[in-house]
Amino acid sequence: MSNRSFLDDLDRLGAKDYQPTEQDILRTRVKTTGIVEVHFSFKNLNFKLFDVGGQRSERKKWIHCFEDVTAIIFCVAMSEYDQVLHEDETTNRMQESLKLFDSICNNKWFTDTSIILFLNKKDLFEEKIRKSPLTICFPEYTGGQEYGEAAAYIQAQFEAKNKSTSKEIYCHMTCATDTNNIQFVFDAVTDVIIANNLRGCGLY
Repeated sequence: MSNRSFLDDLDRLGAKDYQPTEQDILRTRVKTTGIVEVHFSFKNLNFKLFDVGGQRSERKKWIHCFEDVTAIIFCVAMSEYDQVLHEDETTNRMQESLKLFDSICNNKWFTDTSIILFLNKKDLFEEKIRKSPLTICFPEYTGGQEYGEAAAYIQAQFEAKNKSTSKEIYCHMTCATDTNNIQFVFDAVTDVIIANNLRGCGLY
């Protein structure tokens, strides 16, 4: 959970009869180490999801493993545009995400792989952008300090990394703790995956 959520709910969380709510579970963060494989069904389709760590120390474990994946979901925390890496305090987190996205989007292993970009934590970003300027990450930015314009600029920076004219980046602004938002987004992601499978078979 975030520090603020934790402090706001300290009495409830410390109660002897405490039972975690759905939001408590959604707000809990566990560092991904190595490759975590999850199987689940959605819309009568079977999915195999590989969750991989984005930290520098984790990338060498997985970057070459997924030549035949159907799609890559790349998650970026929008609210971290003014933060630095834990492992390198001289590097901005979003700039690091842009470099990693560039290397994945244009990697030889993923030439025919759909890329789905999740710009996550949009709720925290909307709150933070009013107080902390986007120029911390993008000094060239001249737009306003409001959610719509700033979010569109971030999306454009990621989409500009795509060097292939045949590859489309499917972007969604997300809030992982909003189950309605995630349901809508996952519906859209599923449609993209199905369409690309049909296209690969010459049926779309």
